[in-house]
Amino acid sequence: MAITTFAAIDIGSYEVSMKVYQLSKKSGLKELNDVRYRMEVGRGAYTRGRLDMEMVDSICEIMTDFQRIMKEFGVEDYRACATSAFRELVNPIIVVEQIFQRTGIKVDILSNAEQHFLGYKSIAANEAGFKKMIQKGTAILDVGGGSLQVSLFDKDALVTTQNLKIGSLRVRERLKELEKTNPHYEELVEEFIRNDLTAFQRLYLKDRDIKNVILMGDFLTDTIFREEMNDNIITRAEFMNRYESTLNKTNDMLAEEMDIEPDTASLIVPTMVICKDFMDIFGAESLWAPGVSLHDGIAYDYGEKKKFIKSAHNFENDILVASRNIAKRYSSGKSHIQGTTQLALTIFDSIKKIHGMGPRERLLLQIAVQLHDCGKYISMGDVAECSYHIIMSTEIIGLSTQERQIIASAVRYNTMEFGYYDALKQELGVDRQCYLLIAKLAAILRLANAMDRSHYQKVSGLKAVLKDRELQMVIDYNKDISLELGLLKDKVEFFEEVFGVRLILRRKRKI
Repeated sequence: MAITTFAAIDIGSYEVSMKVYQLSKKSGLKELNDVRYRMEVGRGAYTRGRLDMEMVDSICEIMTDFQRIMKEFGVEDYRACATSAFRELVNPIIVVEQIFQRTGIKVDILSNAEQHFLGYKSIAANEAGFKKMIQKGTAILDVGGGSLQVSLFDKDALVTTQNLKIGSLRVRERLKELEKTNPHYEELVEEFIRNDLTAFQRLYLKDRDIKNVILMGDFLTDTIFREEMNDNIITRAEFMNRYESTLNKTNDMLAEEMDIEPDTASLIVPTMVICKDFMDIFGAESLWAPGVSLHDGIAYDYGEKKKFIKSAHNFENDILVASRNIAKRYSSGKSHIQGTTQLALTIFDSIKKIHGMGPRERLLLQIAVQLHDCGKYISMGDVAECSYHIIMSTEIIGLSTQERQIIASAVRYNTMEFGYYDALKQELGVDRQCYLLIAKLAAILRLANAMDRSHYQKVSGLKAVLKDRELQMVIDYNKDISLELGLLKDKVEFFEEVFGVRLILRRKRKI
């Protein structure tokens, strides 16, 4: 039986940590070791956008220690991730390069959407509990040091996910001077975060009935609620009892009571205020706190990709549903998107032998189709450019910043003249591989979109057959498609240029 040992490293806002796992098809994911170092990486990042030399030295020392531990456990593979603190640095690439040169550990800086998708996967690792919870209206709260992520589910589908910059460490740093002169610190925190909460409630909760709340992470479950964690459920009564008693204690008292550092204890009140206020707007009577962390999501994702774990939940569908909801927000035409998606996927699948793309690129194409018209919400005369900026400004759970750039660029060049490599490299900073992927997705999107130029779904079917370097496309239609065929010429030329095939169009009218 194949067994792999894997390490997941998290450079977070207030600690640097590593978990070592054993993965096998029979047993799935098993934790072997958990090592944590208290370090407020976010303190300098959120206030100055920089880490001082001593902080970088300390991170490198910890990474070296992690290397030693990985060797002791015979770790065969690892993934090291940095989150919001590194995202807010002005020089993250320099810091990551220093860590690599000094320790040999390569660090990925996760986008917010990637980070919380992995966190979401860590909860899904508890498949029985997760599957049961999300059948009804469910919210996942992920309270980090720099930000808070709220994800809403309904009937096993991700409805929306939003990031609010009200993480516990960020709140503490912004209010630390005021805390000294105000006896009711919790009221300051509530006032500080109120605007974000009310805006979220107004925009995303007016038609939602949230029955369940899942608390992501293990900060509260490892500190204030350790005694209540027998069944991983914290009732509202238990929460409020602890909340009231906690407000009357100093950071030093909390630190001594829970055997933690005072700096760590200073994050408890902001975290609890955030959770309480969200429980209030949801009307939640309890929290499910599975006690999982980003490490578990990193390991779960690795296990999925290496076929050690087969998830019952369709995570790819969550990304598509999130994209569909973004398109709906900007009033994109549902029928046109559905018809164009089918055409685009038929073209994609028919030329697999020559385009060199895989399942992930197929997913990016579907998202590009979903969002290619969203710019009309802002300007009917500048759709491509407005669509580009909407996509670049909207986080899509599960996608990296680079993937979002690829989708946005493919959408932009759906109607705009395609820019060639030197121009795009200078403007967008894309490498050769990304440039080619943008060209391929744009070529397919252009062709599929042109076939429904009237938005009447005249093409009822499409059969595409690749033979040698010739792609024959037989179009089934039930209405006059003169407009669509007349506007295909420039789309065909670009398609042939990108894929190096000759495109032959044949019509087959349905009676």
